[in-house]
Amino acid sequence: MNSKDLLQSYRSLWKNRALATDEENPDIVLMIAIEKELRDETAHPRVRRDKQKKLIAAIKRIIDSSLSSDMKVALIDIHFEIFDTID
Repeated sequence: MNSKDLLQSYRSLWKNRALATDEENPDIVLMIAIEKELRDETAHPRVRRDKQKKLIAAIKRIIDSSLSSDMKVALIDIHFEIFDTID
């Protein structure tokens, strides 16, 4: 999977979310965005959910999207990779 395609697909899941636009490092932009998503950093601290619930919500969002099956699998794999690295 091409990193730019993965980032573009991730952006399509979040219409109103601003992401960095580093064209040279789309992998890094994607990793940072997914980590912020799993840490629930965009929510107010009092209403943040734990990373397990955020992972489930992210997977549901990906599965319910109109992305191709290959793209869905690739994005879910990246979510799991990042999930395993955060505390």
